Amino acid sequence: MAGKITAAFIVFVTIAFLANFGHVACNPAIATVYDPMQVCIENCAQCKKMLGAWFEGPLCAESCITFKGKLIPDCENFASISPFLNKL
Repeated sequence: MAGKITAAFIVFVTIAFLANFGHVACNPAIATVYDPMQVCIENCAQCKKMLGAWFEGPLCAESCITFKGKLIPDCENFASISPFLNKL
């Protein structure tokens, strides 16, 4: 009797898993409103706070507007912020 219940449970779980397998999406826009331009400008502000006078914040914000948030700067990634650094 316990074997039949276990087998039925395994079949049920397998069917439930397969029915929902294709419907999973890992996009942050589903949970919250995800605006790449907002993230880009917020990252520019964060980099300006971290790097101070060495970072050209307005130039970074202008690039966010120009490229519509497609090039999001990462303060810890030199390649993404190098266009906005100055020598002082």
